[in-house]
Amino acid sequence: MSVDVGVVFVVFGQEITLERAAALASEHGFAHLDVPTDWPEPAEAPAVPIGDRISTRQPSTGATWAPMRPMASSEFVGALRDCPGCRPETLPVGPLKTVERVREIARQVPGLRVTVDTGHLAANGEDPLELVDLAGHVQLRQAAPGRPQLHVEEGGDVDFRELLHRLDAVGYAGRLSVEYFDLPDLGFPLEDPLRCAVDLAAFIRSF
Repeated sequence: MSVDVGVVFVVFGQEITLERAAALASEHGFAHLDVPTDWPEPAEAPAVPIGDRISTRQPSTGATWAPMRPMASSEFVGALRDCPGCRPETLPVGPLKTVERVREIARQVPGLRVTVDTGHLAANGEDPLELVDLAGHVQLRQAAPGRPQLHVEEGGDVDFRELLHRLDAVGYAGRLSVEYFDLPDLGFPLEDPLRCAVDLAAFIRSF
């Protein structure tokens, strides 16, 4: 598979414009930029193309959905059925916290594809490699149980080489996007998300 690595906007901070985030993504060698669904389409082509769109509110067809409020399983499944083509994200809490729960939801929503966040799954003690067959998008981050954001040189439980091998084996045609974030209010402080993202992208490309 082609290893073009993009980046999620939050690597550059929450208070940033699309134009500035795209310029930084280009400067640091990323292939595309994932942005929120509520960011408007740019008037001119950004420095790198927009990759994934991400919603934390309502699900949107063709976009990642990362609901930030608690939801009953029945409500969650109903929302997915009402929005074919949306991709729920594996998160540290909620309906897609474990591989088993993802499989259970997928059985109830035929054709479901998910955004596999390697960091959230590994931090929950789960193996993201077990979900490659359901991946519609992949967010890359090194992590280990209870440690949701690790620099690639710190080790961690995500085997990125094997992840790429398995994605290739299932014919994955989606994007790969690195995601680190400094979000202390949500319990995810990180001193230098950009350095972590750039170094992980370089590691991935080295394969």
